[in-house]
Amino acid sequence: MHSPLQGIRVLDLSAVLSGPMATAMLADQGAEVIKVEAPGGDLSRRIGPAKGEMSAMFIAANRGKRSICLDLKRADHLQVLRELIARADVLVENFRPGTLARLGLPPQALRQAHPRLVLASISGFGASGPYADGRVYDAVIQAVSGFSASHPLPGSDAPTLLATTVCDKLTALTAAQAITAALLGRERSGQGAHIALSMLDAALSFQWPDAMYNHTFSGAPLPPSPEFGVLQRPYATRDGHVAVMTPQPDEFAAMCRELGGAELLQDPRFATVELRRRHFTELMTQLEALFARQDTDALVPRLRQAGVPIGRVNRRHEVLDDPQVQHNGTLVEFDHGDLGRVRLPRAAAQFDGHGAPPRPAPGLGEHGREVLAELGLDAARIDALLRPAAAEAGR
Repeated sequence: MHSPLQGIRVLDLSAVLSGPMATAMLADQGAEVIKVEAPGGDLSRRIGPAKGEMSAMFIAANRGKRSICLDLKRADHLQVLRELIARADVLVENFRPGTLARLGLPPQALRQAHPRLVLASISGFGASGPYADGRVYDAVIQAVSGFSASHPLPGSDAPTLLATTVCDKLTALTAAQAITAALLGRERSGQGAHIALSMLDAALSFQWPDAMYNHTFSGAPLPPSPEFGVLQRPYATRDGHVAVMTPQPDEFAAMCRELGGAELLQDPRFATVELRRRHFTELMTQLEALFARQDTDALVPRLRQAGVPIGRVNRRHEVLDDPQVQHNGTLVEFDHGDLGRVRLPRAAAQFDGHGAPPRPAPGLGEHGREVLAELGLDAARIDALLRPAAAEAGR
């Protein structure tokens, strides 16, 4: 299989999740990705279950990369970074705004020195503005972007935080798409680009089509519609939970009939999607009673056969054995050296029927010597660069 990004060199200066996930997707698609880590390593190496320096989060977000450890406070290491940049097609960073400039690598100078370079700068709130200097993690963006308020506790307006780094991950998806678009643009114009992307902007774009639709029209306000997700709650069955979504009239009708609630179809409060949203409390009360009489394994295929969009709510461990997940071959086990067998999803996007199998993530600085050799450095200089700063100072 031809990998679409084969021959593209990516230098990954990012850490934790938004940048690393973006570059992992580029690696899945054939790019050569070199991850530059500080001496202490990426924070994500210490998040979640781990074997030694390799956590589950780090493996998933840094699959298929090579790692070199550089202390950018050292002039000789900073010079190595400059040499790596000169060989790169793409540079990805999610430092706090202004950090590249403080390192003597302001984006404008990088673009002038390397006009074909695609530079992707990911920030929390943006490069400037009232929040720009603050430290940012996913929960902060969930709060400011309206994500938290869009997922209130059932039966209340109390906001919640999703138990996943949703804003980091959607930012990664946005960044990967923007980088590939910039590479296509470079093929046409010969010029790279500086991509500026904030987690806040990515989250708002993600939110807008549904969770923020009451704020789309300017001018004279329209009567507000019920919020998009008011009917989206899992329904408890006798032995589990299911989720349904029935925006089409035939889907809602089939669900009611199959549940033994055909009388709901005669209730004027539930005649349209808009009315069902306005009377969602009354509708959900009746549907909850109907679902509670059902056995999950019998109900799901019956409603699916009737044309009702339905899914069993899998607990996390149940996802591994879901028949469709297994049929798709989504999850792949492979040897990861001293870590033994690990399980990761294959690349979601398949090209000509093939999805790239996951590849191991790097140990901290694992490929430092070979990356330095590829720069043409001699053995003595490589040894000096790999020597700890304290040992170098004592010479």
